Amino acid sequence: QVQLVESGGGLVQAGGSLRLSCAASGRTFSSYAMAWFRQAPGKEREFVAGTRTDGSTYYAGSVKGRFTISRDNAKNTVYLQMNSLKPEDTAVYYCAAGRPSYYPHEYDYWGQGTQVTVSS
Repeated sequence: QVQLVESGGGLVQAGGSLRLSCAASGRTFSSYAMAWFRQAPGKEREFVAGTRTDGSTYYAGSVKGRFTISRDNAKNTVYLQMNSLKPEDTAVYYCAAGRPSYYPHEYDYWGQGTQVTVSS
């Protein structure tokens, strides 16, 4: 069992930056691919960024070049550095643990989410 707790969300102006963190419980963190998804009101949950167990990364096209995902296995934590934020990045951001994929159903564990709001 893995428990995930996100933090770092908030309100930021367009063009600004935020850094999200996701702290995981359990001793098997390093064996999971980790990812960030987001869900805006009235929309489906969508993939944002992921990192495999070897630290390699994969991104959605809409955030590539602006967002950076990283993981620290010693701290059982995954991060999402978000730069050049746009109003369309406004959503609840979720951390997930599972198999490397762009699809939510491949992830077994989810955090409770953290709100990111980008004002224009």
